[in-house]
Amino acid sequence: MSVSRDPVGPYHDNLALLHDQLRIAQIAMYRQNRKAIIVLEGYDASGKGGVIRELSYAWDPRGFEVYPIGPPAMTEAAHPFLWRFWNRLPTPGQIAVFDRSWYGRLLVERVEHGLPDTEYETSIDEINAFERMLMANQITLVKLFLQTDRETHRTRLLRRAERPEKRWKLTESDIESFRHREAYEQAFANLLKRCQTPAWHRINANQKKQGRLDALECILQALEVELKPRTFALNPGVSERLHELSK
Repeated sequence: MSVSRDPVGPYHDNLALLHDQLRIAQIAMYRQNRKAIIVLEGYDASGKGGVIRELSYAWDPRGFEVYPIGPPAMTEAAHPFLWRFWNRLPTPGQIAVFDRSWYGRLLVERVEHGLPDTEYETSIDEINAFERMLMANQITLVKLFLQTDRETHRTRLLRRAERPEKRWKLTESDIESFRHREAYEQAFANLLKRCQTPAWHRINANQKKQGRLDALECILQALEVELKPRTFALNPGVSERLHELSK
């Protein structure tokens, strides 16, 4: 299990410790042929990108893939909505990170595009069946919801407009989503309640640094639950031939 962190210790010390623990967990995932999916959902500017950045500092890029999910391409829209996610499932030893996910069906398509009630209910059933299938096939599924209050949401969007290096991140769709904030709150509440297998990890992301640490800790603990005890033994045949490396 993870080494305990000092909750009042320096942020960068805690972050470095988590990087090291996540790196070791990824090695174990690879050695044990485990598969994992990390789902990150939340309001715009809630810190999903920061969590992904820290994962990229911790993990070997050969062992994980990040999928930023936006509106489906024309070819994707011609298939059932889960089709494009089936095509992004991890192979043994790999981790897939979804920056937004199949839950867009219950969020933006519901709130801003008026997904009808019948399709909404069917989509919930399909998502629940999909996630049960993932877990039945020994895929570790970690779902994080990064939650910010309305004022923090508004302030961070404005900060993007004020800082030249962040302006590219602010789009009209961000402003439109904020306009529908109340409807999104209800949509998030519904999916958190009705899609609970596995349960969501709700992260208070109003304080960006603490929220980032909490998210990384959740990911680490979820991965470690599925891992066998690690012996870090030499690969087969190596110990018998180590003498060949002696002077």
